[in-house]
Amino acid sequence: MKTLIVQCAWAATRTKDTYLRSKYESLVVRRGKKRALIAVGRKILIAAYFILRDKEEYKELGGEFLEKRNKDKKIKRYLKKLKELGVEVDTREEAA
Repeated sequence: MKTLIVQCAWAATRTKDTYLRSKYESLVVRRGKKRALIAVGRKILIAAYFILRDKEEYKELGGEFLEKRNKDKKIKRYLKKLKELGVEVDTREEAA
């Protein structure tokens, strides 16, 4: 079964502009190719479980999903740090 999952993960990481490829690319830097493939395989298994359990279609999040989520988290974290340092930041966008 592990061999099959790794083959599926390998195929999933070769498709362009998908969540699984984006996840693989973010993990391969820190973990290495083999561990990143196992992690992507695990993501596939988890998705398959919930698809079968809930009887819903697979919803592709897209390649930009992780970047957008990480950007939002960084913004919140830095705003919190600035507030702790006593710097007030106006986050409202001004109309031109």
